[in-house]
Amino acid sequence: MPRPDVRRIDAHARSQAARAVTHQTETHAPRDSQRADWDAELVPDADGRTRRPEPDCPVEIALAAVAGRWTTLVLRELMSGGDSFSALRERLPGISPKVLAERLRVLEERDLLTRDRIPGFPPRTRYRLTPSGHALRPLLVELYRTGAKLRSHPGEHASGPAPG
Repeated sequence: MPRPDVRRIDAHARSQAARAVTHQTETHAPRDSQRADWDAELVPDADGRTRRPEPDCPVEIALAAVAGRWTTLVLRELMSGGDSFSALRERLPGISPKVLAERLRVLEERDLLTRDRIPGFPPRTRYRLTPSGHALRPLLVELYRTGAKLRSHPGEHASGPAPG
């Protein structure tokens, strides 16, 4: 007697043969990098010419760098120089120690900050932005400006100018 999984395969093959089902070929659109209508300022090179979010797209990389609640504020506080965990907690009193530790760990994993152990007793740690972390400054400034504009004129930015 055939095994149950073999019977299932045979039944599937018979049902497909009875319907005269054939495999369909997917037609592909032209490669995204070959499109002629890319906005050269928004998409200056082939790395950003995608139809879906790709991990190596520069915009996705920048968004991932600042992603996460409190991340932009931690980055902002470190822009002026290195600081200790307790100093960051004082300047960001609403963040829990657990969340601050997590944000610092993630930023370190992304090579956006370094953690320096300061010798002595008690041992201390100082967090400093790397050059890549400092490179986020213009992005943070522009995010702030854009957010302020969106906040002051919400209807104009969602779907064009508001009816007047």
